[in-house]
Formats: sequence, structure tokens, C-alpha cells
Amino acid sequence: MRIREMEEKDNQKMEQIIKRSLESFNLDIPGTAYFDPQLSSLAQFYKEQAHAKYWVAVNELDEVIGGVGIAPFGQKKEICELQKLYIAPIAQGRGLSKELMRVAIDYAKEHYTYCYLETLKELEAANALYSKLGFQKLEKALEGSEHNAMEVWYIKELS
Repeated sequence: MRIREMEEKDNQKMEQIIKRSLESFNLDIPGTAYFDPQLSSLAQFYKEQAHAKYWVAVNELDEVIGGVGIAPFGQKKEICELQKLYIAPIAQGRGLSKELMRVAIDYAKEHYTYCYLETLKELEAANALYSKLGFQKLEKALEGSEHNAMEVWYIKELS
């Protein structure tokens, strides 16, 4: 397994991983990433923004098995958002989320002071990982949040 920056050829597979994952939790609902307009063109979307990147994890055949992104959060220059951390079912349970997050957070430290993320209570493994990696739970979403179905929010100081 290796992690690399996302390329346009990866768009369709990453969209499929994200949608199947959300469907498996019955979260293919408005207010989640499922309906993000840029979902079919993630590579381009992240390349068009300053201090934003999306990485994919690939197997030995260069097949995408997961991904994660970092992008600016709203108009707050010091805050980024960890976005779209999804792993294909076949690759889950191997520490891949932790590795992807390490790459994303290392990049975020170069450009931001804080990293924000939003998730759902049902995603217990993800919530445990966020806490383990030093993210602190918030009482409510930061102003400017776009995913109104989210119900758990975290922030991490990147110093």
C-alpha cells in the first residue's frame, strides 16, 4: 500500500468508495458528502484551491482503496478541514485511516494553525481515531459548516 496525491483517473473510484460507505450506514442523505457537487471531480476540486490536497491510498496494482483531503475552512485562513476520509471495505481494519490522516495532518501543519472535522455518531471507529490523534470534541459546528447532517465536530491545534 502506498499513499499518493489524487489524480483525475482516481475520481470515479473515490466517488464510488465514498458513496458505498455512506450507503452502508444509511447516510446517503442530504447534508452529507454524498450530495457534494464536486464528488465526481475531487482531483480537480482540490487542485483549484490554495493549500488544499487530496490523497489516495492505492494497493500494489495502483487501485484506489481510500482517501482523505485537506482544504481551507470557509474564510478562516488559520483553519483547515479534514475532509472525505473513506476506506473501501476490503481495506478497512489495517490502520489505513491513521496513515492517511498522518499525511493530511503533516501537510496541514505547513499551512494552518487548526484542523477541523465533522462526522456522525454512528461512525464509531472514526470517532475513536480522531480522539486518539488529539482532536478535541466541540459542542457545535464551526460557523460556515456546509454539512448540516453532521452531529459531531472536532478541532485539533496543529502546533
